[in-house]
Amino acid sequence: MIDGQQQRKALGAAEQALKALESGDASRARTAAAEAVALDQVAAYDGLVAAVDGAATDIESEGKVSRESWSDIAAMLGDGPLKAWA
Repeated sequence: MIDGQQQRKALGAAEQALKALESGDASRARTAAAEAVALDQVAAYDGLVAAVDGAATDIESEGKVSRESWSDIAAMLGDGPLKAWA
């Protein structure tokens, strides 16, 4: 049985990961993405850790998330509730 409250927490953690990327905080983005995946009960964020890690690496090396990484995140999110972020 799916716990709706836990899934909402997963959504919130995923959103925090994206906000962290937007603000340039690679470490916080990685932590939030890992939390989202741990809380996710329906595999909605299975690719989030890898996508966020690529974007976080961009921040560490270039100071911002590349267009390619945002595209990877958008593809991973699909048509879900966070689509507008990427």
